[in-house]
Amino acid sequence: MSCKTAVILAAGAGTRMKSDKPKVLHEVCGKPMLSHIVSKAEKAGVDDIITVIGHGAQQVRETVFGDNLRFVIQQEQLGTGHAVMQAADMLPNDGSVFVLCGDTPLITAETLKEFSACHEKEKNAVTVLTAVFDDPFGYGRIIRGENGELLRIVEQKDASEAEKAVKEVNAGMYCFEASFLKEKSGLLNADNAQHEYYITDLIGMAVESGKRAGAFTVKDAGEIMGVNNRVQLAEAVKIMRRRNADRHMLNGVTIIDPDSVYIEEDVEIGNDTEVWPGVVLKGRSVIGKGCVIGKGTIIENSSVGNGTDILESVILDSSIGENTHVGPFAYMRPNSHVGSGCKVGDFVELKNAEFGDGSKAAHLAYIGDADVGEEVNIGCGVIFANYDGVNKNRSTVGNRAFIGSNSNLVAPVSVAEDAYIAAGTTVTTDVEKGALCVGRSKETVLPGWVESKGLLKKKK
Repeated sequence: MSCKTAVILAAGAGTRMKSDKPKVLHEVCGKPMLSHIVSKAEKAGVDDIITVIGHGAQQVRETVFGDNLRFVIQQEQLGTGHAVMQAADMLPNDGSVFVLCGDTPLITAETLKEFSACHEKEKNAVTVLTAVFDDPFGYGRIIRGENGELLRIVEQKDASEAEKAVKEVNAGMYCFEASFLKEKSGLLNADNAQHEYYITDLIGMAVESGKRAGAFTVKDAGEIMGVNNRVQLAEAVKIMRRRNADRHMLNGVTIIDPDSVYIEEDVEIGNDTEVWPGVVLKGRSVIGKGCVIGKGTIIENSSVGNGTDILESVILDSSIGENTHVGPFAYMRPNSHVGSGCKVGDFVELKNAEFGDGSKAAHLAYIGDADVGEEVNIGCGVIFANYDGVNKNRSTVGNRAFIGSNSNLVAPVSVAEDAYIAAGTTVTTDVEKGALCVGRSKETVLPGWVESKGLLKKKK
C-alpha cells in the first residue's frame, strides 16, 4: 500500500529568487514547481495532499490546483518542523505520510513509489530520502549504524571532519508513520541557534523511542535538486527539457537536436514524427504519428493529426487534421480548426475559424471569424473583414466555393457552395449557390498616355 497522504512544504518566500512571486510558483517547463510536486504525488498514489503555504498564500491558492489538494497556512516561517506542525490536525491516524518540498520539481512519481514501498517494507517510523554526491558540501550528512540503519542527520556546520567526508546527504523529503508524526511533531522545540523547529529532530526521537529510522537512496541524485535562485531554475528547466525529449525519443519520435527543443511534460507525440531544431511544444498539445514539426514551430495546447507537416509556424489553442500542410510562417490563433488534406500556406492567419477538409489557402490571407466549408480555394491576398469597429462578425463560405485573389469578404456575409468570387471583388451581400460575384470598376486603357505626359524614359 503506497502513501495516501502527503504534506508539501511551500510556505517560504524564496528571497534568493529576487521576485515578487512566491518561489514555488516559478515555472519549470510551463508548470509551477509546486504543480509538478502535486502531480508527481498524485501519480504515486497520494489522494490527500496538504500544502503548507505562507508567503503569497492567496496567489498560490489561485494558481495551483488538484483534485486532492488542501491548504494550511503557516503564518510565521519557523522551520520545517514548524511547517509540519501546522498540518498535524489534518493528518490521518494511521498509514504513511510523505513530507515533500515544493521547490524540488525534478522528483519523479517512480521514485516516490519506490520510496514509499521501502518505508512500508522496513516498517520504519520514519524513512529519509537520500542521495549520494561527489561534493556534498552544504547538505546535511546521513549517519548510519553498523547495520545500515539511520542514526541521525548532521548539518554541515555541526559535522566533524569524519562526518563531512560522508557523501550520502539528506534530500529533505521523508516518509513517516502517520501516528508517529502526529504525536512527535508536537514535541519539537526551537532550542537551537536558529530558534527554529527542525523536522530532522524527529529522526533522533524515533531512535530514542526504540523505533526504526531508515533511509532510501534515490538512483538519480539530480531528482532532489532544490531551486533557490534563477540559475538553479534554469538548470532545472534544462534537465526537465532533456528528460522530456529522451522520453519521446524512446517512444519512437525522431528529435533532430534534443538540446535545442522545448517540450513540456504533458505533451504527447506519436511515433515516427520528426521534431526539428528550435521547436516549442507547450501545454497539453497532442501531435499525431508520422508528422513533421519543422524548425522554429510553436504549438501550444493544440492537436495535430497523423501525417501532417508544419513548417516554421505558430499554432495556439487550435486543431489540425490529418495529412495537412501548414506553413511556412502560418499563424493559427485560438479556436481555429483546420481539417484533413488541407493547405494553410505562408503568411496565412486564421482566428476563431473553421476550415473544412481539402480546403486551401496557399498564401497571404486573413481568415478571421469564419466558417469555411470543404474543398474551398482561398486566393492570395484574401481578407475576411470581420470587425466593423464595434463588433466582430462572422462569414460563411460553402463547399467548393472559389474566392479569387485580393478579394474582401465584409462580414456578416455568406458565400454559398460552388459560388465564385472574382479576383479583386469586395463582397458585402450574400452570394447564392453557383453564382459568380464580380465587384470591380471597368478597366480603361489610354494608348500613348505616358509619352503625352512627357514621362517616357529615354535610354542613355
